[in-house]
Amino acid sequence: MKLIRYGALGAEKPAVLGTDEHGVEIAHDLTALTDDVTGEFLANGGIEIVRQALREGSLPVIDLSGERLGAPIARPSAIICIGMNYAEHAAESGSAPPTVPIIFLKTPNTVAGPDDDTRIPRHSSKTDWEVELGVVIGRRASYLDTVEQSADHIAGYVTANDLSERTFQLEDSGGQWSKGKCSPGFSPLGPWLVPAEEVDASSLRLRSWVNGQARQDSNTSDMIFPVDYLIYHLSQYLTLEPGDVVLTGTPRGVALSGKYPYLSGGDVVEIEVEGLGRQRQTFVHV
Repeated sequence: MKLIRYGALGAEKPAVLGTDEHGVEIAHDLTALTDDVTGEFLANGGIEIVRQALREGSLPVIDLSGERLGAPIARPSAIICIGMNYAEHAAESGSAPPTVPIIFLKTPNTVAGPDDDTRIPRHSSKTDWEVELGVVIGRRASYLDTVEQSADHIAGYVTANDLSERTFQLEDSGGQWSKGKCSPGFSPLGPWLVPAEEVDASSLRLRSWVNGQARQDSNTSDMIFPVDYLIYHLSQYLTLEPGDVVLTGTPRGVALSGKYPYLSGGDVVEIEVEGLGRQRQTFVHV
């Protein structure tokens, strides 16, 4: 089951992709169940409500041909990011692997659809890509008592691109990374949200390409801090609300490494997380 949002920017509608008895994927309208895929919908058992409706065959079939896909979760209240969560990426960044999770924040208006064009920020010379596993929160998480409790607070997972402007992030930052992370559209999500119980987040392949050439190829098994620990750890310092998104870090193979050029107008970036779908962004100058 895959939750999606489709339609024009700012006017997306909710839908779900399911399979029929022959394994053929079919899109179904969800507007009879909810106006949108929001944190409130997830917190109120939305995933199980959709699953039951699919079993009953009560959802209208729709045709998504030619439709734009939006981010599969409506605007979150927060996007919390984990820095240098893969040892080899830390190394290519010139840093030792962290001993505790490093966090930074992105603003909600960085969320974009998986295939939307991305604007290179004004005065940027170092716009970079980062394929990441995104975690969508399904229940409020605050001061969890154990790592094991994390699973009860995760609604599902998404493919995410944590786009960055490295000069803004590292040279103009004043010591905080978010300045290089918050250009509008710098958090493409999707194409779909897959429920947590259908995903083994501990072993997912992550890949990226620029203009068809391979850049990143790794696995979430190489994370320094796994998903369940991250949610537990974050809950000790902040409250995660339903619909919030946690970006769990990127593996090596970004332009910051010095091995590849930074992005320019006309470049095409594709990223993919195993089982969670593929994105494609064309980069344009402001």
